Amino acid sequence: MRYLDPKADLTFKKVFGEHPDLVISLLNALLPFETPEEEIQEIEYLTPELVPETPLKKNSIVDVRCKDKQGRQFLVEMQMLWSSAFMQRVLFNASKAYVRQLGGRESKYELLQPVYSLNLVNDIFLPDIPDAYHDYKIVQVEHTDKVIEGLRFIFVELPKFTPKDFKGKKMAVLWLRYLTEINEQTRQAPQELLDNPEISKAVTQVEESAFSDAQLWWYDDFWDAVRVENTLISDALREGREKGMKEGMQEGLEKGMQEGMEKGMQEGIKEGIKEGMKQSNIQNARGMKAEGIPLEIIAKITGLPLDEIAGL
Repeated sequence: MRYLDPKADLTFKKVFGEHPDLVISLLNALLPFETPEEEIQEIEYLTPELVPETPLKKNSIVDVRCKDKQGRQFLVEMQMLWSSAFMQRVLFNASKAYVRQLGGRESKYELLQPVYSLNLVNDIFLPDIPDAYHDYKIVQVEHTDKVIEGLRFIFVELPKFTPKDFKGKKMAVLWLRYLTEINEQTRQAPQELLDNPEISKAVTQVEESAFSDAQLWWYDDFWDAVRVENTLISDALREGREKGMKEGMQEGLEKGMQEGMEKGMQEGIKEGIKEGMKQSNIQNARGMKAEGIPLEIIAKITGLPLDEIAGL
């Protein structure tokens, strides 16, 4: 038996975008519901694309979007590589989903239901915090028990997850084990996962035999794109450091070696990373577009706007 990695775009959407019972289980396990009454009983899938009100506004695509009978909306994202723009995109998507509950000129704000954003990140973005699970909400600064309800953001840093250290529900541990332990090297899924009916069902969904040759090609192409993006980020960081060192040395000769190196490193790294990433993303997008990869997938991988990719 060979399995595919459930974190890939193709597999993640197959598991959680086609099986309501599985996404309900995932959400109930990882969202901060405090009572059984808060838990989700039934969901309706919504289009993952948050269509703008006018053609000039930017489209946003999430991996899974759904709502329950109460009208609460749930956005689920699987992010392979962290970028500073990702958190802003998450805020943008959740805010758009919240606002668009009121259609037309209707302004009965009391009808607005909460929007929960669950973001699974296969990268570390808070290296100074050991916890893998991060819960964000709108609170009063001095009295954090005073909360503005409506938007809730959950981020999970998958590389930090360890079952013995995770302080969460049993199902949360099982789902995170599923996302971190099942991959192409897995030949036999852990029995603890197979003993749970929901996790077992999710495991069968990522068996290689369940996918067509075309889908397997698409799966491999996804990981190729992730590797390219990771390489581009590493190259941009290296180029930024080198440029920063050069500018720092030059500035140091004029105003003092120590002052110049510090300023040059900061400005050079920032400028080098920004410019290197932009140019690399454009080249990468042009190559993927030539291969016929859909623009939405290219936009998600590179972070470039759809209209810019369309013009390449």
